[in-house]
Amino acid sequence: MFYFVETIIGKMIVPFLFIAPTALMGRGVYTSEHIAAGTVVEISPVVVMSAEERKLLDQTALHDYIFEWGDDSTQCCMAMGYVPVYNHSYKSNCEYVMDYPNQQISITTVREIKKGEELLINYNGDWDDETPLWFNAE
Repeated sequence: MFYFVETIIGKMIVPFLFIAPTALMGRGVYTSEHIAAGTVVEISPVVVMSAEERKLLDQTALHDYIFEWGDDSTQCCMAMGYVPVYNHSYKSNCEYVMDYPNQQISITTVREIKKGEELLINYNGDWDDETPLWFNAE
């Protein structure tokens, strides 16, 4: 079955996503239903922080869960919802888009995703960007 979700401003997560353990990466976001390509599965509000606050966050475990923010990437943000739990893949099945004016991040599928499959994003920003990351990733 295919789902088409009406997007809304603010927090939204489709009801068939769930968080579960992964074999190699701690936890991840999965689907209990088939998802069509081009489906917005989440719109998450973010908490934006300054460059000074980012320096502090970079010294904590939250460093692995924040996103660079703003046109010049000097700020950072912490997304609410499931966004911080999506794992990285250079062959991701989703992409994220930052909406600076509305202070939110959306996650959209870039191909069909099967029931039980993990949803993955590319931490470089573009779903097919193979630039090496700050950690050893596959």
